[in-house]
Amino acid sequence: MSKLDDAELRRLAHTVLVREAAGLTNLADTVEPSVVRVARAVVETTGKVITTGSGTSGIMAERLAHLLSVCGAPALYLPAMDALHGGMGAIGTTDLVLAVSKTGRSTELTQLVTRLVDRGVHVIAVTEDAGSPFGNAATEVAELPATAADSDPGNMIAMTSTLAVGAWGDAVSVVAMALSGHTMHDVVNSHPAGGVGTREDVMSDTDKPVVGL
Repeated sequence: MSKLDDAELRRLAHTVLVREAAGLTNLADTVEPSVVRVARAVVETTGKVITTGSGTSGIMAERLAHLLSVCGAPALYLPAMDALHGGMGAIGTTDLVLAVSKTGRSTELTQLVTRLVDRGVHVIAVTEDAGSPFGNAATEVAELPATAADSDPGNMIAMTSTLAVGAWGDAVSVVAMALSGHTMHDVVNSHPAGGVGTREDVMSDTDKPVVGL
């Protein structure tokens, strides 16, 4: 058991929070072009939006699929290994795949993306390494700035990098809503459960955007 006292532990917690906040700040003025490009692709897709990934990146891909659906862009999450075990049969050439991998060195994800592109599926790789095997296998890349090594402890434990992917996906979702005209009314209409479903005040305001400039 560690002998660190509460003051030292609070300093440690503060260090983690400062590093993660800095990682998110690094996105601004860097990823906006890719956000707009991907949001347009999402809105213009005539089929489904499929997100995929492995490990923690897979968890963030699943979150993105849910968020896009809430925001008016129907999306589903398909784990990379499930896709390689036959699930990729659900993906057609009219679909858009958003595949997430921080390092781009996930063998199974690279294999999946290679096979999908060979079948004529449009795949956007979301990664910090555009020149990785994963990035090279995709149709196009949405590159995120490299996470500082100390922000992902040991440059291994995905922490700040997952927040960066999440924030990037949040921006994509909001821009997609702006492009499609999805409103607060639409959000509540498709989200009848929980606190969101009780927002009768929103239901009377059909033209209010979710996020304004």
